[in-house]
Amino acid sequence: MALDIADFDFDLPSDRIAQSPARPRDAARLLHVAGDGWSDRTVSDLPRLLLSGDLLVVNDTRVIPAQLTARRVRGTGASAARIGITLDRPHAGGTWRALARNARRLSAGDVLRFDGCGDFSATVLERGSDGSVVLQFNLSDGDFAAAVRAAGALALPPYISRPHGPTRQDASDYQTVFAAHEGAVAAPTAGLHFTPALLAALQARGVGRATLTLHVGAGTFLPVRNDDISRHRLHAEHGEIAAAAADAINAARAAGGRIVAVGTTCTRLLETAADAAGKVHPFAGDTSLFIVPGYRFRVVDVLLTNFHLPRSTLFMLACAFAGTARMRDAYAHAIAAGYRFYSYGDACLLERAG
Repeated sequence: MALDIADFDFDLPSDRIAQSPARPRDAARLLHVAGDGWSDRTVSDLPRLLLSGDLLVVNDTRVIPAQLTARRVRGTGASAARIGITLDRPHAGGTWRALARNARRLSAGDVLRFDGCGDFSATVLERGSDGSVVLQFNLSDGDFAAAVRAAGALALPPYISRPHGPTRQDASDYQTVFAAHEGAVAAPTAGLHFTPALLAALQARGVGRATLTLHVGAGTFLPVRNDDISRHRLHAEHGEIAAAAADAINAARAAGGRIVAVGTTCTRLLETAADAAGKVHPFAGDTSLFIVPGYRFRVVDVLLTNFHLPRSTLFMLACAFAGTARMRDAYAHAIAAGYRFYSYGDACLLERAG
């Protein structure tokens, strides 16, 4: 039976979309969905909701300022027309896939010069029909990272209103306390709720922690365009699970602990790296796993996640995890109760259905 996009639609008043995070971060509201009902909590209640022996799995990706502005170079100088470039993910050999506004103006062989950093440029190797381009930059490694920091801006989600661009506060707010490895275009937003004090309280409770890396790409903002969800192809993202993290996850499961995934990014990578018996293996590569209702989870027992967009792949994953009817009812309660939605919003703690 085909899944219809309408099953994952709901009305959300615009004033429910958070424009800034709770302060402190763990003061955000938390809807705990378990059994046949839910309870209204705050994120700071997590140590009372999780159990000794549970293992928290977090994503340590670090968001880069991936939004760049370029001018196409022709002849002796650069054209006046600006072209917006959003880095998506690196490819082997130092090239990058990126999304380009006004991509139809570009052709293979064109050279782009980026505003804000002297010699920073790239050559267009390919142009896709979906508005993507493959770019070969003239800088690499540390020089490339420094140029992106100088020339780039955060690619904040379009529903966060910043008429004059991201602020200095966003540069801090849109980074998790776990951030270590550069490469994400968008933040793994469930991780934005954690503070050092909350992590200390979880440790005191006996909740362990393991870390993986999944670099969230620009494709996370792309809508599902087909009414028949089975025709949608999820964007690929690069992830890594080290052997030590895989061992910790498997040991916690063997000891009877629950695996608590902080975010849909952790969930997708854990499920990608697991075999049919639920054992997690070390992993380094891309995942395009698209989780929809009917999927049988192998690893994750509890999911901490934000409130997601209607008709989005992330809401579909939450429905697959906790049940579509239960999530629709929980979201209706959250909207009526004034919970704040999306990247800077509140959170859900979901216990797996079945």
